Amino acid sequence: MQNFYTGEIILIDKPLTWTSFQAVNKLKHGLKKHPSLLLEDKFVNLKIGHAGTLDPLATGLLIICSGKKTKIISQIQDQQKEYTGTFFLGATTPCFDLEKLIDHMYPTEHITEQMIFDAAKNFVGPQMQTPPMYSAVNVNGARAYDLARKGETVELKAKSIELYEFEITAIRMPEVDFRITCSKGTYIRSIARDLGLALNSGAHLTKLCRTKIGDFKLEDALSPEEFLKTIVF
Repeated sequence: MQNFYTGEIILIDKPLTWTSFQAVNKLKHGLKKHPSLLLEDKFVNLKIGHAGTLDPLATGLLIICSGKKTKIISQIQDQQKEYTGTFFLGATTPCFDLEKLIDHMYPTEHITEQMIFDAAKNFVGPQMQTPPMYSAVNVNGARAYDLARKGETVELKAKSIELYEFEITAIRMPEVDFRITCSKGTYIRSIARDLGLALNSGAHLTKLCRTKIGDFKLEDALSPEEFLKTIVF
């Protein structure tokens, strides 16, 4: 019997198009009458939160903590992440992924497979990265994506990140598959932008899946619906 009041670490496979907030709310609603939340003949509110946002167009591992385990959310967020996905070379979008339509096209005829491998290798190590305008970065009390959707432009500050591995797993021009391990705060969408620039072209992210956070693995995760079916009431 899980005890969501004292705290559980829940591994969720976030579905495509869901926000991280939606996944948390799905569990919060589904668990609100769980026996572990019944104290002195009254159900208490479930304390719950996630350890690291995934964009709606990303899938994969979302770690959700309940009860007293919410105190270790920051520790989980600080751990190394692993992602797999696909970049599209020769075109950019305002948000660096498929949330917005393509805004510019670029030549790719000059790009060789060796250039792609060499560029990826050069990304490994500590670096300064500028987050996407369409991101959850806080700008004077507002989210950057809210300002962007209003048509406002703000200059986001570059932040220190580190890529530990950047493996090119397949090339089907103009698509490039990858596996990246990185530090907290890394935006894979920004890597798409920067890879395009490094290749004297443009690029955007078309697929992204988070496969690991520290020692937690996607293969051990369940969809929100599957997880709720396993709960004993």
